[in-house]
Amino acid sequence: MNQLSPSTAPAHVAIIMDGNGRWANARGLPRAMGHRKGVEAVREAVRYLTLLAFSSENWSRPESEITDLMGLLKTFIRRDLAILHRENVRIRVIGDKSNLSSDILPLLLEAEETTRENSGITLVIAFNYGSRDEIARAVRRLSEEVAAGRLDPAAITQERIGASLDTAGIPDPDLIIRTSGEERLSNFLLWQAAYAELMFIPEFWPDFSRDTFVAALSRYAMRERRFGGLQAAKTLAVGS
Repeated sequence: MNQLSPSTAPAHVAIIMDGNGRWANARGLPRAMGHRKGVEAVREAVRYLTLLAFSSENWSRPESEITDLMGLLKTFIRRDLAILHRENVRIRVIGDKSNLSSDILPLLLEAEETTRENSGITLVIAFNYGSRDEIARAVRRLSEEVAAGRLDPAAITQERIGASLDTAGIPDPDLIIRTSGEERLSNFLLWQAAYAELMFIPEFWPDFSRDTFVAALSRYAMRERRFGGLQAAKTLAVGS
């Protein structure tokens, strides 16, 4: 990958991987083929991204498609976990884990535990994730603390709420990319995206390549981030 200046490179990039089904349909292939091709694109970018792997709304899809997506997740973790661990990548999983099946949850927990002490890039996998659900769960936890007398309502600040979200300890994304030309966040990182730069690109996720990623980072470097102020804010690259 071409080197970007540390002063202009985003520290945290998140991607909504969209367009798998449409990519497959345009080629007369089963929708599952689009998902499989998309997993290969992940291998090009996992060291730099938070990935929306499966949203809480995806459960409304046909059962056959859900089964295929679950199978892809299992394959991806079993195949790539050792490689990511060897490359010092730390894996974090965000999303509601309370109702996941007995064959999926252990894999996600294993990925987190195996890489917990790694000090390289953090790969965040958003699985069974919906931002409104995340915020609601955080509010319930804080409400329980208040009801038990352990928390003063006046102490519920933006920082306290942020620390109660699934992404606690993870910096807010500097750049959120959505593939396939759709221009919306679709319940993804709504709290965390307050000052993120948004980029909507026409390529379907299976066509998302290393060159596409570099082009997005180059476009990001041209933007001036103010965070509500008058001076542009500089963002350091992860690991710099």
